[in-house]
Amino acid sequence: MKLLILTQTVDNKDDVLGFMHGWIAGFAKKCERVTVVCLKSGKYCLPDNVRVLSLGKERRKSRIAYLFNFYKHIWQNRQDYDKVFVHMNYEYIILGAVYWRILRKKVALWYAHGYVPIGLRIAEKLTHVIFTSTKSGCRIDSIKIKVVGQGIDVDGIKNDKLRIKNNRFKIITIGRISPSKDYETLIRAAEALVRQNAKVKVDIIGGPGTPGQKEYLGKLREMVKEKKLEDAINFRGSLPNREIAPALNEADLFVNMGLTGSLDKAILEAMAAGLPILTCNEALEDVIGNYSGRLMYKKKDYMELSEKIKYIMGLSSEERAKIGNDLREIVAKDHSLSDFIDKILAGL
Repeated sequence: MKLLILTQTVDNKDDVLGFMHGWIAGFAKKCERVTVVCLKSGKYCLPDNVRVLSLGKERRKSRIAYLFNFYKHIWQNRQDYDKVFVHMNYEYIILGAVYWRILRKKVALWYAHGYVPIGLRIAEKLTHVIFTSTKSGCRIDSIKIKVVGQGIDVDGIKNDKLRIKNNRFKIITIGRISPSKDYETLIRAAEALVRQNAKVKVDIIGGPGTPGQKEYLGKLREMVKEKKLEDAINFRGSLPNREIAPALNEADLFVNMGLTGSLDKAILEAMAAGLPILTCNEALEDVIGNYSGRLMYKKKDYMELSEKIKYIMGLSSEERAKIGNDLREIVAKDHSLSDFIDKILAGL
């Protein structure tokens, strides 16, 4: 198979989309040739059968230039691909579908988010298949949807030799600094724990991507200051994707407060690292099965979250390790990168 992949960023240092580097390398192992068209390119090291073409955002090109380069790339390289895989950006399907249909290229969209914009509904009519992570990952009624899990490099995440024992119980959360991530609930839960003299340390990893998100980060910092939690809560900023695994290995617990209802890769990466997790994300209910009663809390309920954290803190190290290992096995069984790529290619 010769595959065209369209995505936003190809950069192994990117804090949000760095994982795409691993996905592309995985596809390259099982395809004759992989051509990647991205909005922006950065640092990458990919196999010889991969070619990366940028629309030019890293060179500050205009939107008109993006559009011109998009059509140029998919036309000039039309002999180098027979299938098309679009990651999240359904706009590419709207722009290229008629052309790809004329050339009889089968087109697939990957979409995993609770939000259902009108553009997604249009793209659904134009694509042949939509791959998603869970039933809640693409909330439109369509026979084109195939649930394939997520693509997690399980073997590349956990390293028992890096596991660090902490003087304080260390909680980590990873994600874009955005209101949809509901960091306020974690801050309030940490405040409740500190007032009970619990020895906790919270690391918030991630950065803002828009002016509105930067304003939100400022409000969170002010909230932490007002509650006198500077010693308990640390905003670490963004980390390159390759530094996420070591950060997870420094922690005792991963907490996710996301409100979108989509299966967050960061949660699965934490599970793959052998960490216990706590989440309010309904997409995890089916994923973690019998653990859902112990590891899930109601959205925005900071008191329940604080009680769940205390429960995890009260477990022995052996009990926490068993939970972490069980969660890791779930990811290895249902969300490994190799199996994920096989499912995508079989569905194309």
